[in-house]
Amino acid sequence: MTAAAPVKTEYEAVIGLETHCQLNTASKIFCSCSTEFGAPPNTNVCPVCLGYPGVLPVLNRSVYESSVKMGLALNCEIARYSKFDRKQYFYPDLPKSYQISQYDMPIAEHGHLTIELYDKQSGKATSKRIEIARLHMEEDAGKLVHVGSDRLSGSTHSLVDYNRGGVPLMEIVSEPDIRTGEEAAEYAQELQRTVRYLGVGDGNMQEGSLRCDVNVSVRPKGASKFGTKVEIKNMNSFSAIQKAIDYEIARQVKAIESGEDIVQETRLWDEGKQRTTSMRKKEGSSDYRYFPEPDIPPLEITTEQLDTWTAELPELPAKKRDRYAKSLGLSVYDARVLTDDRLVAEYFETAVAAGADAKQAANWVTQDVAAYLNNNKLAIADIALTPATLAELVQLIAKGTISGKIAKEILPELLTEGGSAEKLVESKGLTQISDPSELERVVDELLAANPDKVEQFRNGKTKLQGFFVGQMMKATGGRADPKLANKILTAKLKGNG
Repeated sequence: MTAAAPVKTEYEAVIGLETHCQLNTASKIFCSCSTEFGAPPNTNVCPVCLGYPGVLPVLNRSVYESSVKMGLALNCEIARYSKFDRKQYFYPDLPKSYQISQYDMPIAEHGHLTIELYDKQSGKATSKRIEIARLHMEEDAGKLVHVGSDRLSGSTHSLVDYNRGGVPLMEIVSEPDIRTGEEAAEYAQELQRTVRYLGVGDGNMQEGSLRCDVNVSVRPKGASKFGTKVEIKNMNSFSAIQKAIDYEIARQVKAIESGEDIVQETRLWDEGKQRTTSMRKKEGSSDYRYFPEPDIPPLEITTEQLDTWTAELPELPAKKRDRYAKSLGLSVYDARVLTDDRLVAEYFETAVAAGADAKQAANWVTQDVAAYLNNNKLAIADIALTPATLAELVQLIAKGTISGKIAKEILPELLTEGGSAEKLVESKGLTQISDPSELERVVDELLAANPDKVEQFRNGKTKLQGFFVGQMMKATGGRADPKLANKILTAKLKGNG
């Protein structure tokens, strides 16, 4: 009797993200030093952020406000009473040998963020709610720069730049609700959108303004107990987050099936080799020896202040996407593209308010205008085409004054020079030809000039209609009303005109 084949174990990943968002305040969290990016090393420093003896940190009020607003945007419970703590650890880029952070009483807890996973094939999106464990304020550390070249170690010495030390951060910790690299990347992108909509940070991953550390473990599907988690650092793009997680899941599954133990450690993502590599054993919270920061008094927020900051919140990306789909009838794709950038969404909404059809305005913004911005590396605020002029252009097409082809021809000038679309059309003599008698005359001339092709068409070579359409547009300089011209052309080709 043949023995049954062993059942292959299916595994699932358990993923949580710790995201550091740099706030765009002009000065640091506890002193008046500038937060300017790219300044010469060790120029934006003072005795406070360098941790000299006898100095006293003072909380930047804007950091507090931004953190509360972000907590509200993430549907968190805002702590009426919170405090700062000292997180002790030694590292060359940490001048005080401790970091001022928040431990057991953070500013915000128990929130959630809903993400949308878009399927290109179906054009539909599915939603998933990711719980937020906490959001807290803290100061950033400095930066080590490794220089020189050594055959074994890779560098001969390290330099430290303390400019970043004391720059304000929000750390947002998700619950382990994420299961795939795709979900993690979308979660990080939605956080970035939220930060930018609130205007509290730029969320630039390349400059380190948004940094994600990922905790990944795997377990048999259906199991309740977590596996041993591994932290991954050094990911500076959303695609890197997804690829690093996908690699790590495969690595851990392979190790388990080979009988190897998963070690709790911190690993780095190597973009060049597309793999994670071990960095160090992971510390636990007890290793940091937290205790309350004695130099900063506890924080209390009043009901009036909380109500004021709540009222100042803008409409967030998820609500905009939902409104665009339900109220404006846009596709899931168009709603996602338009709401990815707050300025683009505001531009689109202003054009619609000026009289543009929502779907047509969306097409122009997400296609022709977006292509121009990408090709020229511009933001939508940099173009001369105003939302009102875009609305005017859309309305000229809708009224039959110009064709879509003519609109595309004049768009480059409107993008760089601005002005009125209608006046530009008039000055160039580009008004659409919608007079049936004039179009009939053009069609008659074309058919008379190409009798052989007319005969071929009538003998079944119907693809030649495209030839006649092209010739007609050429003869009218692209000004023929497409629908009317096609109707007349079809009738006459078939001998019915």
